[in-house]
Amino acid sequence: MKGPANGHSELAAEIHACRRCPRLVEWRERSAAEPPRRFQDDEYWMRPLEGFGDPQAGIVLVGLAPAAHGANRTGRMFTGDRSGEWLYAALHRAGLANQPASERRGDGLRLRGAFITAVNRCPPPKNKPTPAERDNCLPFLERELALLGRSRVLVALGSWGWDGALRAARALGEPAPRPKPRFGHGAEAELGRWTLLGSYHPSQQNTFTGRLTEPMLDAVLARARELAGLPA
Repeated sequence: MKGPANGHSELAAEIHACRRCPRLVEWRERSAAEPPRRFQDDEYWMRPLEGFGDPQAGIVLVGLAPAAHGANRTGRMFTGDRSGEWLYAALHRAGLANQPASERRGDGLRLRGAFITAVNRCPPPKNKPTPAERDNCLPFLERELALLGRSRVLVALGSWGWDGALRAARALGEPAPRPKPRFGHGAEAELGRWTLLGSYHPSQQNTFTGRLTEPMLDAVLARARELAGLPA
């Protein structure tokens, strides 16, 4: 029987090879071919990305997609941009990461009780995937969630993550509330085996304007720990 680690490895290999969305393939490759000056000496990952974290996680964080010059460059979700700096620092404060920064694959970072993934696996132009591109990628999220058998909390980072988590849970046969629960920071919805929590995305648009503060994100992660039954 295949264990969770083997299942994640096989799924990661499938994700890395995916070319289902021509627009996103072109954008991720063009972003690597025409990087900003500060990244001109970097070798870009330039492939779709699997999730990252603890395969025994009780908490799964669901974002929108990799950033063109962030995770598309470094090869790890939420790594290489300001959003990731905010998120991993918060995970460290919450006791869910062994260090406060994520720099690249193989940098020693470990998550404990948490797993980070996204609805889409390639960077979309202007951070806006199309519904068809979302639907092409959703089966990967569904399979990740099926492998994460101990997960009990889904933290949606932004409305796209909220909608994607609802769709993935429904596809896996979990009951989803009707009407569709509205996204909001601190919002909660019951999805069968999971509780879905909402958080504003840690994008610069939100953190620079004060729409999302460190205490706000810390409160969501504390609630996630509580719901997942993780010790304080």
